[in-house]
Amino acid sequence: MSSSHDHHGNVVDGGGNESHGSGSINGRVNGVVMTPTSKVKKALGLKMLKKSPSRRMSFIPTGYNGGGGMSGTSSFVSQGHCSINTGSGIGMGFSSAQNPWPRRPLTSAELMRQQMRVTEQSDHRLRKTLTRTLAGQTGKRSETIILPLELLRHLKPSEFNDPHEYHAWQKRQLKILETGLILYPSIPIDKANSFMIRLRDIIRAGELKAIDTSKNSDMMRTLCNSIVSLCWRSSNGAPTTVCHWADGYPLNVHIYTALLRSIFSTRDETLVLDEVDELLELMKKTWSTLGFNKPMHNVCFAWVLFEQYVVTNQVESDLLRAAFTMLSEVENDVKKSNRDETYMKILSSMLVVMQNWAEKKLLNYHEYFSRGTIGGIDNLLPLGILSTKILAECRRIEKEEGKKGDVKVSDSSGNRIDHYIRSSMKNAFARINDNVKNATMGGRGEAYENLLQLAKETEDLAAQERELFSPILKKWHTTAGSIAAVTLHQCYGEVLKQHLAGTKMLNSEIVGVLQRAAKLEKVLVQMVVEDFDECGNGGKVIIREMMPYEVDTVTIRLLGQWIDERLKRGKKLLLSAKKTETWNPKSKTELYAHSAVELMALIKETVNDFFEIPIGVTEDLILDLAEGLEKIIEEYIIFVASCGSKQNYLPALPPLTRCNQDSMFSRFWKRASPCGVRVEDMHQLMTTKYQHPSPSTSIGTQCLYVRLNTLHYLITHIHSLDKTLAVSPRVLSRSRLSSRKQNVTSFSYFEQANQSIQSACEHVSEVAAYRLIFLDSSLVFYESLYAGSVTSSRLRPTLRILKENLTVLTTILTDQAQALAMKEVMKASFEAFLMVLLAGVPSRIFNRSDYEMIEEDFDSLKRVFCAIPEDVIQKEAEKAEGVISLMGQSTEQLIEDFSIVTCETSGIGFIGIGQKLPMPPTTGRWNRSDPNTILRVLCHRNDRTANLFLKKSFQLAKRNL
Repeated sequence: MSSSHDHHGNVVDGGGNESHGSGSINGRVNGVVMTPTSKVKKALGLKMLKKSPSRRMSFIPTGYNGGGGMSGTSSFVSQGHCSINTGSGIGMGFSSAQNPWPRRPLTSAELMRQQMRVTEQSDHRLRKTLTRTLAGQTGKRSETIILPLELLRHLKPSEFNDPHEYHAWQKRQLKILETGLILYPSIPIDKANSFMIRLRDIIRAGELKAIDTSKNSDMMRTLCNSIVSLCWRSSNGAPTTVCHWADGYPLNVHIYTALLRSIFSTRDETLVLDEVDELLELMKKTWSTLGFNKPMHNVCFAWVLFEQYVVTNQVESDLLRAAFTMLSEVENDVKKSNRDETYMKILSSMLVVMQNWAEKKLLNYHEYFSRGTIGGIDNLLPLGILSTKILAECRRIEKEEGKKGDVKVSDSSGNRIDHYIRSSMKNAFARINDNVKNATMGGRGEAYENLLQLAKETEDLAAQERELFSPILKKWHTTAGSIAAVTLHQCYGEVLKQHLAGTKMLNSEIVGVLQRAAKLEKVLVQMVVEDFDECGNGGKVIIREMMPYEVDTVTIRLLGQWIDERLKRGKKLLLSAKKTETWNPKSKTELYAHSAVELMALIKETVNDFFEIPIGVTEDLILDLAEGLEKIIEEYIIFVASCGSKQNYLPALPPLTRCNQDSMFSRFWKRASPCGVRVEDMHQLMTTKYQHPSPSTSIGTQCLYVRLNTLHYLITHIHSLDKTLAVSPRVLSRSRLSSRKQNVTSFSYFEQANQSIQSACEHVSEVAAYRLIFLDSSLVFYESLYAGSVTSSRLRPTLRILKENLTVLTTILTDQAQALAMKEVMKASFEAFLMVLLAGVPSRIFNRSDYEMIEEDFDSLKRVFCAIPEDVIQKEAEKAEGVISLMGQSTEQLIEDFSIVTCETSGIGFIGIGQKLPMPPTTGRWNRSDPNTILRVLCHRNDRTANLFLKKSFQLAKRNL
């Protein structure tokens, strides 16, 4: 205990065992207060009201001796009278107006009577009753007087204004007796006790009408007998010298606390009278009657000081500090042994109230304290912690004595401060959160605005905590600031988590919220760091509770979800295109598929929106986005290129036969043939088409051209996307891109898609070309060229129609697509020309003399594609020109070359006697060094030597012309 507590013997005793006769006691002369010098106030830290002699005066009736020997007894009577009248509403006296008597200085007893507001009339009746009671009973102790009983015996109805007033007064006295002897006796009473039953019956009877209290009244004798028997009981039935009528709990506490409240000034109830020592000395005389002792007095005194602070609107902090000082005395008392049950009841009940009141404020100190009242928390904390500590000790004692405590209390001041901070921070955060919500009751957009506002106000709350409360709380807990920061971090984190739980994608609003959350987190972490130097390892424990918001991780996750959602939209559009795309031009000026326009618009929108998101865009994020978009583009490319293959349009190769044009059977077959298109009819048709040429390009081929345009449309927009991604200033770094550029001259985010488009363009161009030549132009090319004879069916009509088809091609295809498409048409035309020469049976036969006309026709065919570079034409024409050169060789030379090449390719080496040449396989790769190609030239040679060779070597059937 501090030095101020050394005087607590005087705090509770009001002067201890000092004599108080006619000498001077603590500034008193003959009971009159002269110069108050309160040891109690000094010990409690309360300031004196005045330094001069007391000017408190009394109105004195003539002949009244204020300093008489009854002053102590009168004081006791006054106290008992007032405590019942004001505290429990069942007082013993009356109220009447005071008369204007001359003034004189007050004695201690008179000051007490004045503080208790006891009237002169009531005081007169009490004095008269006591005088009658003590008459002829010299040496009778005052504590043995059963005051309510004596009042009933000695005060008659005639002394009251009317019977109703007397009856009301009588019922109050009976109620006091019932409370002290039946309801709350100090010694438990058997319910079957006859005295108790009689007393209760009399009390019930007295409620209806006043009982007869005269000396000859049987009811009065029964009443006196019952009360005396109940008052002089002992716990073991043995005779006792203690009278028990006002020492039962809680009656005794109510009476004593009512007495203690008289120490406060009636003019300013926040002030304690300078005469408090004398008043407490008078109150000590009631201890024996009320069953009190010093520890019980200390508890009640602490309670009254605390209570007065509360009821006076908590304006006088000295009262709260004084209550804490007395509570420190209580703490010492609790540690001592021999604690009786009544004391523990008083202590527990009062401590629970004090603790609850203090903790109500401490658990929500942000609401109860502000910049102007911050000092209050410095006074409240010690009281709250000490009351909790003592209450914990009480619970421990109860447990040791085999009683269960109904409240679990921790006496660790550090734990309590931690609890106060966390609770108050949560409550303060909940209030600002509610205020923000109530300010804007709107949709999801406003919810994000609320989060931004909440983050700002949370940061302001943290600043307030650091400036106002943490310096005070750190006196009790070194990590107070860190605890507050961690709690706020957790509170905002929970709200942020709830909002993000329903968020599927990233947008500017969410990014703003996340960035604001990151700023708040930085502020709160700084608060924790500032505590590190002071709290040591405790700070490390606290910081572990601060689970990071992981703003970057959340941003990446939401951005990934955003990208996935956009990719899903792209896939949905692609699926729709597969079901509905007809490959008709979008318009006359936009000759590409509508689905491609929609797809690229969506991709462009995605890229633009991606860069509109206000986050630090890294190269990895761009690569992830580009990878997802590229997959959609590649899938669309596959869809565009899904148009079959050239094999769908190539005619099947006819079986090899030998030419036998001049045989009698052949001439007979031509005359007898009833059906089929005759060569003469074919020539007539070609003549008509030559005179009126028109393109033969079908709708299906034109749709292939639209596919090709679509692919080139993708190329253009992919290049634009590449440029957007590559040069955007939003990208933080491009280290990964630089490393990928080391081994390549140019980098593209859609490199794989570009390669796929090139392959798709080649494929679609090839299919379109073979469809144009072998399907659309089949009648004028493969089916009619050189049919019957070379002379009668030259290439010129076919070339005119081919030129018309190329005009259609250049009209539909974009400039970028024309070169490749023209090249593929050339290759298909060369392929068709070779098919006519090598697989044109049964209507085609060739003589060696036809070589020059065929060569001339092929040169004309090459000239149709003059727009293609000459070296490209020559490269593609080499194969066909080699085959044409074979047609200018003699039959013998062809047979010799065929035999040599066949032996070399088959691995025979040479042909022995009786051996035959093997049939060379058909590869379709026409070449002058290919044995199958030479064999087909022989099969189409209108020559006897060739006919005999084929018959002898391979037993080929004759051709049916």
